[in-house]
Amino acid sequence: MENLYDEQKRDMAVKKVKAIKGFYKHLLAYIIVNAVMIIMKVADLEPGERFLEFNTFSTAFFWGIGLALHAFNTFGTDFIFGNNWEERKIRKLMDNEQATKNKWE
Repeated sequence: MENLYDEQKRDMAVKKVKAIKGFYKHLLAYIIVNAVMIIMKVADLEPGERFLEFNTFSTAFFWGIGLALHAFNTFGTDFIFGNNWEERKIRKLMDNEQATKNKWE
């Protein structure tokens, strides 16, 4: 029983690390792509054209909303349910199952 629990715990940790890694890749792409787009916009400015317009930053704005949702999906549950909530819940359900099984043996 304990070995199964340790295996599930490890699987959850691996899944969490992959999610965090995916978020940081997304963040890096966001920074690089938006920096290049803003630099291109600055390079293409006509005399008298304003830099501070919505279309200059619209991609960064909307992509930033998506990035914020990705961050909440990756890290947000810890803020709502507390640290290790999922692990505690799984452990409780497994213990209840074991108690029920032992009760009928």
